[in-house]
Amino acid sequence: MKESRTKSDYVRRMDRVFHYIDENLSSPLSLDLVAAKGHFSPFHFHRVFKIITGETLNSYIIRRRLEKAAMLLLHNTELGIEAISSQVGFNSHASFTRAFKSNYGKSPSLFRKSHTGKIGKIRKVDSKIDQEFPKFEKYICSVMDLKNWIAMNASIEIKEVPVMKLAYVTSIGIQNLENSYVTLMKWGRPLGLMNDETKMITVYHDSFKVTSPHRVRMSACMLLDEEMETEGEIGFKELEVGKCIVARFEIGLDEFEKSWTGLFVWMNEQGYEKADRDPFGIYHNDFNKHPENMCIVDLCIPVL
Repeated sequence: MKESRTKSDYVRRMDRVFHYIDENLSSPLSLDLVAAKGHFSPFHFHRVFKIITGETLNSYIIRRRLEKAAMLLLHNTELGIEAISSQVGFNSHASFTRAFKSNYGKSPSLFRKSHTGKIGKIRKVDSKIDQEFPKFEKYICSVMDLKNWIAMNASIEIKEVPVMKLAYVTSIGIQNLENSYVTLMKWGRPLGLMNDETKMITVYHDSFKVTSPHRVRMSACMLLDEEMETEGEIGFKELEVGKCIVARFEIGLDEFEKSWTGLFVWMNEQGYEKADRDPFGIYHNDFNKHPENMCIVDLCIPVL
């Protein structure tokens, strides 16, 4: 029992650390400073952090900075690379470029071009035109497929989503999300929170575009009517939401990736810009009780 309480306490304190790092990527993040945010001694924190994340603190911070940079390169195309480098906490453009290329296998400028290139840009590369067009045609086919998927499977609206009160369990890695929900439901069931009207929500703090699935950080959440006392691994937070693209789907578990990707394509096609808030999915049913094991879900992207 003592070991279980200790683990739960570590998880909650580490959760504060994750949030602090995400909110301060542009600032210096020393071991002493970050450890203090979780009320750890630096020596003890270094060991606990490695056990929970599988990474050293320095490796984790560099990865999070590079992932944020990748998202800015993809979604803020008017923002210059040097400005992005500074915004994510690198002291020099050269060190940022080296780290980015080491992580993603290409320079920041090539990464942006390869994900956001248009036909006009490709036509200018005359010496490589025979090599570039097959890639471009494949890209166009993929985009058209995603657009058709969204048109056939999603009902989309733009609306203001109010602040949501959430009980949550942090999950690091897609492989741990189910267990996080099991933990959350075990907590909620004796409190009378589990019924046919209960809404479960997954908040995605990382993007699968730039973070490997086994490192993606998510929150498995339960929507509450009011603030509640939580304990152990269960946390409470109010999620500021605001203006969102909200797309209702009825899809299988293997169709979430296609639906999310297609919705981001729709967002770009319609000229919306993603806000600096986390996407989330609201589940309206238990897929196990659906005759075809389908999820009825709202996929939500906060926008400006």
